[in-house]
Amino acid sequence: MSQSGTDALPVEVRHDLAHVPLAPPSRTSGVLEVFRRRYLLRLMVRREIKARYAGTAFGLIWSYINPLTRFLTFYAVFGLLLGRGLGLENFAIHLFAGMVLVNYFTETVTAGTRSLLSNKGVIAKMAMPREMFPVASMLVSLWHAVPQLIILVAACLLTGWWGDGPMWVPDAVGMGAAFLGFVLIMVFGTACGLLFSCINVIFRDFQRIVQTFINMIPFTTPMMYPYWITYDRFPNFWHEVYLANPVAEAVQLIQRGFWYPTCADLPCATMPNPNGDGTIIPAPEFADHLFTRGFIMLAVGLVLLVVGQMVFARLEKSIPERL
Repeated sequence: MSQSGTDALPVEVRHDLAHVPLAPPSRTSGVLEVFRRRYLLRLMVRREIKARYAGTAFGLIWSYINPLTRFLTFYAVFGLLLGRGLGLENFAIHLFAGMVLVNYFTETVTAGTRSLLSNKGVIAKMAMPREMFPVASMLVSLWHAVPQLIILVAACLLTGWWGDGPMWVPDAVGMGAAFLGFVLIMVFGTACGLLFSCINVIFRDFQRIVQTFINMIPFTTPMMYPYWITYDRFPNFWHEVYLANPVAEAVQLIQRGFWYPTCADLPCATMPNPNGDGTIIPAPEFADHLFTRGFIMLAVGLVLLVVGQMVFARLEKSIPERL
């Protein structure tokens, strides 16, 4: 049988790689390289999920127990004890919708910050894109957000069946808003994971600094209190500073998708009349131009993601020796 093409060449010619430029095996094109190696990314995600529930009796059920107990605690304190839900119809849905994205963001940033240190054994043994670890942390956090989303949908349906509100039916605008909220958290969470993970290798105290600020996130978003409180009490400048928080924007977007359609009467929120006569007047449920703000915030997040990738690429050369 005759050979053609390269097969007909001598072995020493075919194996001559002198003309091939040398490159480090871990050289990558950044986050894009992570998604080119989707099989390896899936392995990393499965490994982290299995490691989290290794040796537990309930396993995946903890993904439902933890958010449910957290929701009941917040609702008992802020809704029943402190009365922060006054003036909001279906305050429990308002609260839990925000908690889904707040928990997703805080878990993504926390896990992403320590992702390189947590996987130092893998980094030392394998040549792979190191961006793989913050991205995998984001996807694992997204996987944990799914049970919370299921609980939220069930709560919305039960509100329509047993409550005073209308039957909850997802609308295209609301689902688009909720999807945009998730995308915002994915982009900003990944950007923060890239930035913080490499800095945390150099300065080991950095994850404690991040955790300090993470603890403040639930109180800087309109979920445990109505949006109109910030609208009413903050001057114009500080109100815009408050709305510049991407998590606050994402929380309002998911509330538009899940909480807003459960309201029997519009508006969903009421507030005391500012003139002090004791009357109750309609209150704004969300910030003006909610979708416009969301797309502007998404553009800012993509820019931050590029910056995070640049910083990561600059600092990752020193990561192996510091691990």
